[in-house]
Amino acid sequence: MAYEELAKKIIDNVGGTENVNSVTHCITRLRFKLKDEAKANTETLKNMDGVVTVMKSGGQYQVVIGNHVPDVYEQVLKEGNLGNAAESSDDSGEKGNAFDRFIDLVSGIFQPVLGVLAATGMIKGFNALFIALGLMTEASGTYQILNATGDALFYFFPIFLGYTAAKKMGLAPFIGMALGGALVYPSMAGLSGGETLYTLFEGTLFASPVVLEFLGIPVILPQGGYGSTVIPIILAVIFAAKVEKLMKKVIPDVIKLFIVPFTTLLIAVPLTFIVIGPVANIAANLIGAATLAIYNFSPAVAGLVIGGLWQVLVIFGLHWGLVPVAINNLTVYGFDPILALSFIASFAQTGAIIGVMLKTKEQKVKTLSIPAIISGLFGVTEPAIYGISLPLKKPFIISC
Repeated sequence: MAYEELAKKIIDNVGGTENVNSVTHCITRLRFKLKDEAKANTETLKNMDGVVTVMKSGGQYQVVIGNHVPDVYEQVLKEGNLGNAAESSDDSGEKGNAFDRFIDLVSGIFQPVLGVLAATGMIKGFNALFIALGLMTEASGTYQILNATGDALFYFFPIFLGYTAAKKMGLAPFIGMALGGALVYPSMAGLSGGETLYTLFEGTLFASPVVLEFLGIPVILPQGGYGSTVIPIILAVIFAAKVEKLMKKVIPDVIKLFIVPFTTLLIAVPLTFIVIGPVANIAANLIGAATLAIYNFSPAVAGLVIGGLWQVLVIFGLHWGLVPVAINNLTVYGFDPILALSFIASFAQTGAIIGVMLKTKEQKVKTLSIPAIISGLFGVTEPAIYGISLPLKKPFIISC
């Protein structure tokens, strides 16, 4: 009942249902795309019980709720009859600058899978720990099942991102999944290590072995295939969304149901393998090389900048710009310095809140501190930042 009342008040104060283009949520925030942000009562929302604060960033109107945001989100959809807005790709209203749109795109694609990604990562961690402690062997059935559970999402990442990217770009989600499925299709992955027909750009930095052709056109596959990759599927979905939009305009309604996906896939899949995939793979390698070059230039400076500013980036939701770079590094190299340098920030923030809780005489601050500390230990620091350290200023500065 408390969430129902809160949801009604939030809808009323963001300008009503008619002012909402779309709404999603992350770990702690409701993320609205409003037609007109001027219609929202920001100060009223900030002072509302159940709302931590309000942020405007990345072209989004963000209402910070806390860890129970999924429950509030469901009520917001229900009370405001916003089921369509939850999946809407309507870009009308305030779009923001290019950087805002980039942050919005990245957060929209990666947010839905982050919880499961973290969960499968934890399973892989426990599996490695059990092996290290000698509790089981790699040949055991227990290890094999846990390994499959931990590896599945990351290996088939293009399928999952195909779905989330398609929803974000307004493409039929199952077309996005089919695109991702084609990229990780087992026989295609197997061909990447097959016999080389010939080599393109031989003797140059971009030398690329060709293992198959499509209608006589050379196809370049990355070593090991497209499993676990990030950039190729996102670019493929962006392209496929344009193709689908065009097909819907020219294909008669009576055959749209199957001819639109037929033509979209028939155009998008081959072009992804021939052009988009290889270009995206080169881009992924360049991004990875650039981030490592910056890190290798001075690990200390990189740590000061990323670690010191990470909580500031979190305030504005701008840390999403670095998330795909980090995931890309993991897929290209198997390791990433960005996440390593950012991890300490959440523990510093949590330490500051523990200090506040021990020192303060205000019961409200003590009450807020306990859930904020628990969240912080798991890497979610928004309740700590917005509820305690930022209003007090000094704890936030010291934690950075």
